Amino acid sequence: QVQLVETGGGLVQAGGSLKLSCVATGSSLSGYKLAWFRQTTGKDRAFVAAISWSDRRTYYEDAVKGRFTISRDSAKNTVHLQLNSLRPEDTAVYYCAAGSRLILSSLRNEAAYPYWGQGTQVTVSS
Repeated sequence: QVQLVETGGGLVQAGGSLKLSCVATGSSLSGYKLAWFRQTTGKDRAFVAAISWSDRRTYYEDAVKGRFTISRDSAKNTVHLQLNSLRPEDTAVYYCAAGSRLILSSLRNEAAYPYWGQGTQVTVSS
C-alpha cells in the first residue's frame, strides 16, 4: 500500500509558476513509477508527466514539454512537479499517482495506477 498526499496548488496568473509536491508513504518505491494526472470538470483524468523512481527517467505529455518538470527526492520520498509558463488551460485538479512494474505503453493510462492522492487545485487566471 502506498499513500500519497499532494500539496502546492493555488491561484496564479498566466505566465506564472507553481511547484506541486507529492509525499509517498507506506511502501518502498523501488520499481515504481510516480505520475501526475490532471482533471477538469466533466472530463477524465489526463496524463501530465511520470518519473521512474529507480532510474529517474521522465515522460511528459506533449502540451507540457518544456514548461513542466517532474523530479523526485528519494530522501524525502517526494515527487515534485514544477509548473512554469502556466496557461489558463492548465487549470485543473492535479493528482499524484503511483504504480509498480508499469510498462511504457501503460504509463498514460490512469487505470494502470492503483494508488492516488486526493488532488490539489491549480487555477490559472488570464
